[in-house]
Amino acid sequence: MTQPTRSRQIVLASRPSGAPTAENFRLEEVDLPRPGAGQVVVANRVMSVDPYMRGRMNDVRSYVPPFQLDAPLDGGAVGEVVASESPEVPVGTTVLHGAGWREHAVLDAGAVSAVDPALAPKSAYLGVLGMPGLTAYAGLMAAARFQPGDTVFVSGAAGAVGSMVGQIARLSGAARVVGSAGSPAKVARLRELGFDAAFDYHDGPVLEQLRQTAPEGIDVYFDNVGGEHLEAAIATLNTRGRVCLCGAISQYNATEPPAAPRNLALAIGKLLSLQGFLVGAHQGMAPEFREKMAGWLAAGEISWDETVREGLENAPQAFIDLLAGANTGKMVVSL
Repeated sequence: MTQPTRSRQIVLASRPSGAPTAENFRLEEVDLPRPGAGQVVVANRVMSVDPYMRGRMNDVRSYVPPFQLDAPLDGGAVGEVVASESPEVPVGTTVLHGAGWREHAVLDAGAVSAVDPALAPKSAYLGVLGMPGLTAYAGLMAAARFQPGDTVFVSGAAGAVGSMVGQIARLSGAARVVGSAGSPAKVARLRELGFDAAFDYHDGPVLEQLRQTAPEGIDVYFDNVGGEHLEAAIATLNTRGRVCLCGAISQYNATEPPAAPRNLALAIGKLLSLQGFLVGAHQGMAPEFREKMAGWLAAGEISWDETVREGLENAPQAFIDLLAGANTGKMVVSL
């Protein structure tokens, strides 16, 4: 393998107000330096776009630093080492790392993790075997304290995380699994994945549809959406119900404060637990997750979907479309 001298990257050109647009991104060609001692050069083959990246486009203090203007964005990526000054990571190694949004990355060897492309496609390490899979597992088991016999409701259920939550809950002994999604095709896919019931939130008030699909209430709500969904879940949760607050995609592009939930007082009398969740706080569960997921995949008990866009130049639009719900399963960009 030969290292090129030039490479392309996507930088943050401006900060969005509301939904991101193509003008907030810029494609640049830059010089690609040789690796220093203990470094490798990775040719990225597939990169991830994820909802949490929207928050990083704002210049606000959060659990992860914001993207910097006129600097390349970053995120999960898998690629091949094409130059190495590290004996631990030789040329030809396939690695997972956090320097996406560019065709090549120069990284310290300690910042990459070797993966086996013979065991699963490269993109699987960005989805079912990667951060979204661990998010689903740890969020359900640790934050929501899932117990066999629970009725589980998942919003954004056709996405990379939500689709895993529903399947993991079913395989772990849930009494009933309900999901919401944004199109008839996604609802049909959830039923194929083993959800007991699913509904399109565009078809009517979420509360009415949730009560119809979970007539005996719910015990666990895995929240990827926030807003109206969270309000409906609070109204439907049984006594001592648990909520994993994983995402709030309904308000990521909002320019006004959200109107819901307006019924938080119900959490008092119902003894509800609403637990904020960050996957980074649960890395200790990664070995347990990998062992269980490997077994489920080997047995053909879990299915996973991808929406793939081609070319680095199309990464911004892939991200914009992701926030608009254009994906089924994990959205990735092939480079």
